[in-house]
Amino acid sequence: MQLYPAPDDALVPPPDRAAQTKRPRGRPPKTVDERDDGNRRQELIRAAARLFHRKGFHATSTRDIATAVGMRSGSPFYHFRSKGELLYAVMDEGMRSAIDRQRRALDIAKQTSSHPRAILAALIRNQFDVLLGPGSDFIPVMLYESRALNARQRASLLQLQSDYESAWTPVLEALHASGRLRTEVKLARLLIFGALNWAVQWYDPRKSASLNDLTAAALTLFIHED
Repeated sequence: MQLYPAPDDALVPPPDRAAQTKRPRGRPPKTVDERDDGNRRQELIRAAARLFHRKGFHATSTRDIATAVGMRSGSPFYHFRSKGELLYAVMDEGMRSAIDRQRRALDIAKQTSSHPRAILAALIRNQFDVLLGPGSDFIPVMLYESRALNARQRASLLQLQSDYESAWTPVLEALHASGRLRTEVKLARLLIFGALNWAVQWYDPRKSASLNDLTAAALTLFIHED
């Protein structure tokens, strides 16, 4: 038992060893993949779009996609839980990009002409760009691989598709009102998209007409001129 007060410096408690070894607050340092997560994710989406377009969804393995971007075979699962989730990401990215491109094409077209035929020409030309132009792997994948999606994913894409196609309705209505479009608007829109989208099956830029030529031919087919 201590009978006398301890010296002042003895009243200071000894250092807390736990506090000395306590880790700093906050998240641990990110790995290289985590720091570059956004870029690597986009690389995977682009590579998957190319491979799904060329080989098909079922014939493309996760290893194929990983190899295309210089990853180990299991690394894509850090970014996507499954190949099906990656397929949905390809389609979602494709539709959102198509909506943005269409909006820009319409803005440019409306600056030069308000005539419905000119606006429709801009929409058709943009559709051919989306389907057949540079970086055009995304929408063809959506057209032919959507059966591999689940119901929730399909519903989400259908909403984006509706947003995209809704821009065509006012133009087709104006052409119908003027007598230049002689088919009911909804049916005309479905037939037009069916015809344009089928071009991904047969178009060859080395042998076929230019996209401008395709646009002119499509207008001649769809729109009646006095």
